Amino acid sequence: MGKAAGPSAVRESVREFALGLPGAVEEFPWGDSVVKVNKKVFVFLGVADGSHPLSVTMKLRAPEAHAHALSAPGAKPAGYGLGASGWVQVPLEGEGAPSAELLCDWAEESYRVIAPKRLIAELDGG
Repeated sequence: MGKAAGPSAVRESVREFALGLPGAVEEFPWGDSVVKVNKKVFVFLGVADGSHPLSVTMKLRAPEAHAHALSAPGAKPAGYGLGASGWVQVPLEGEGAPSAELLCDWAEESYRVIAPKRLIAELDGG
């Protein structure tokens, strides 16, 4: 793959991946980009206008994925009380930021926590 993609490219990869999941739609509440399934957010992409450092926030309920995400440099439980239910905010900028591939795995995991069973079955080729 060569040199790592920049934060904007990584964010766009995660966005495109998330929007490719069954039933996923992008909305812009509060000016932030979020990807929802069944009217529920499964990925927060934040704003891409440079006013805040780029990050993605996902719900990771599996203990290994949750711990792995929190081990990324600068990662932290999401604000507004979301961290308590498994949401993790992962920065895309800086040394050691997770790869787009890993972030897409986590986005799929977040989707599987939130999506209805029929859409998960569709994702799994059912």
